[in-house]
Amino acid sequence: MTNDTKRKITKWYWLIIALPIVLLTSLLLCVWAFADIPSFDELESPSSKLATQVLADDGSLLCTFHIENRSYVSYEELSPYLVQAAIATEDKRYKRHSGIDIQGLGRVAVKTVLLGKSSQGGGSTITQQLAKTLYPREDLSGSIPGVRQMKLVWTKLKEWVTAIKLERCYTKEEIIDMYLNAVAFGSNAFGIKAASYTFFSKAPEDLNIQEAATLIGMINKPTRYNPRLNPEKSLARRNHVLNKMEESDFISKQERDSLKQLPIELNYQVQDHNAGLAPYFRDMLRRTMNAQKPKRSSYKYIEDYRADSLLWENDALYGWLNKNLKADGSKYNLDRDGLKIYTTINYKMQKYAEEAVAEHLGKYLQKAFDRETRHLPNRPFSADTEQKTADILMTQARKWSDRWRMMKKGGADDKEILQSFNEKTKMRVFAWNKQGYADTTMTPNDSIRYYKSLIRAAFLAVEPVSGDVKAYVGGPNYRYLKYDNIRQGKRQVGSTIKPFLYTLAMQEGMSPCDRVINVPQTFNLPDTTWTPKSTDKDEWIGQSVTLKWGLMKSSNNISAYLMKQFGPVAMVDMMRRMGISSRLDPVYSLCVGSCDLSLWEMVPAYNTFPSKGVWSSPLFVTSIEDNMGNVLSNFNNIKKEAISEHSAYLMENLMEGVVNNGTAIRLRATYNIPGAVAGKTGTNNDQADGWFIGYTTKITAGVWVGAEDRQVHFKSLREGGGSNMALPIWGIFLRKCMADSSLDMVPEAAFPAPASFAMNLDCGEDIRPAGNGQSGISAVSEEDDYNF
Repeated sequence: MTNDTKRKITKWYWLIIALPIVLLTSLLLCVWAFADIPSFDELESPSSKLATQVLADDGSLLCTFHIENRSYVSYEELSPYLVQAAIATEDKRYKRHSGIDIQGLGRVAVKTVLLGKSSQGGGSTITQQLAKTLYPREDLSGSIPGVRQMKLVWTKLKEWVTAIKLERCYTKEEIIDMYLNAVAFGSNAFGIKAASYTFFSKAPEDLNIQEAATLIGMINKPTRYNPRLNPEKSLARRNHVLNKMEESDFISKQERDSLKQLPIELNYQVQDHNAGLAPYFRDMLRRTMNAQKPKRSSYKYIEDYRADSLLWENDALYGWLNKNLKADGSKYNLDRDGLKIYTTINYKMQKYAEEAVAEHLGKYLQKAFDRETRHLPNRPFSADTEQKTADILMTQARKWSDRWRMMKKGGADDKEILQSFNEKTKMRVFAWNKQGYADTTMTPNDSIRYYKSLIRAAFLAVEPVSGDVKAYVGGPNYRYLKYDNIRQGKRQVGSTIKPFLYTLAMQEGMSPCDRVINVPQTFNLPDTTWTPKSTDKDEWIGQSVTLKWGLMKSSNNISAYLMKQFGPVAMVDMMRRMGISSRLDPVYSLCVGSCDLSLWEMVPAYNTFPSKGVWSSPLFVTSIEDNMGNVLSNFNNIKKEAISEHSAYLMENLMEGVVNNGTAIRLRATYNIPGAVAGKTGTNNDQADGWFIGYTTKITAGVWVGAEDRQVHFKSLREGGGSNMALPIWGIFLRKCMADSSLDMVPEAAFPAPASFAMNLDCGEDIRPAGNGQSGISAVSEEDDYNF
């Protein structure tokens, strides 16, 4: 070879091979030195919108707060099939490169520079894709020719440098873990954990091969390959991933071929703020943590202001987001900061409670109400509702609607807005069907009447002694009916107030077998007299009856007798001791439940009985951690002795009689609930509110049922009584819990008596009114079952 030939070879070597490498290296050094590349500290803490996780009492995911539904999982929590599928499909040389795949650079150059395609599928490594996901590209548009390509090259170089930094900072396992946590999967699922729960309702570590392949196949094109939206394309993409896994020797050809024959079996549960488990609880939790320091001007009643002021002072969770700051002085954000909130909610009990509400309302009660009211002239308002009252309710509903507010904001006058409420329009409304909605055409006025005709319900379950909230169902469907009937709603309690009066009597030395004469009681008021309406049959009037009989029959006469003995002030005091904080007027009518109270107050008050006389404030959060696992707060509830253990046991005996032979006998006859169960039904005068609160030694639960307006209700006690409206939800719930052996919810044979308790509580034939010549315990008839 001549010297001239050698010089030519050397020249072309530098021009073709060495010079591009030098130029590329120089460009990378310039990018590293001058471009806005994330620092090592920023790589350690990328700016992501992390969902706050709300966890059940066993640590399982209950729900989230999020802008992007994203929760991190560690590498150890990933199914190995996810890692294998990602490597085989996205970056088969992942374990061998240091952030940049040199073999793929040629294809990248052709696609991005010559063809102008910005797809990262050509040669981007998993590390480069992570860099792009954590630090998205800027706008690449430009009117000058060539500017877009130059921006794209510069951006690509920045991603390469970031990828190299990532490889220097993290292990391969950490990088692929961050990658799977960062990518979007559609259906409001960001990150592999959210995707696993959304599409398959399981944790990432529990995914099988075909499920992992389905999710990995969605990366980069989550809409096109969404198995819910495009099942055929998703199936083909999954099979493509399986082919790649076989090519990379992660699975055998036989495994691939058999797996490709399987359909995609989804358990799809979109994780948005309107869906999922415990949406009313999630909303209540947000309201509680976001609470502001109470101002007197914001409250109608001083009692409510005092109650919230005490919460602000004594409850660390109330207003937590406004009481606690980060190290930099900023406030925590539930939607972005990735907190972990550990709650007392039992996942299974919550599920069974929601099912019980849906089963009773959807399968029976709503249909019964629709049948009864279909011929009303001013449906859904009762026949005795004045037109003026109905007009006021309709006007309020219009002005509270989004339609009214938006049209008013747009400059429309009242006449135009009212006219729009009479124009038919297509809309989607809540319905008790498989979809949970119905697409229909109706006027906005008709939609208001439709929603007012819907029966609502609320269910709250609390654990005795601890006061832990185990289930929280604020309504039948959060997406369409967001009002929380547990904490926001207060309704007339009816006869569920009577146990407070009987508790006062037990505290004052009376016993369940004490006898009184069953006659109407008249109270002298300043300007008139008042006699509570007797609810007893004629043959019972004038008889000597026991207090156990009085509560069992929910007799207004006996309640009025006790009110005469002790007075309304003493009754109010007893209710305050048992945790009732709402407004209570010390009037005689309190003995028949004339006041409005919330289920949030009533259930913990009843929980005093199986808790041996100790009242506990409801506890629903035990601790909060930041996204690094550091404990920010721990929480406890308030406990105080409200009544003696002796009185609590006497009340258990009295209220067990209600279940065995009284207005709650359906729990035995229909739902076959065994063992020690006690409770009380309640109904107001117009059947607008139906209640049942009951307890065992293991759970205390309360149910309220009614419509949005008190003027919308059943005509008869048979359909509208607490034993028909509310009690079935309680029975269905406990029956479901009993069937689940893991919960251990079968009631014990008897309530445990206090030490050294010697009182004989077997009233025997004295439960039946004396003097009628009959013996034995009197059970209520089927008609009586609906009366209170």
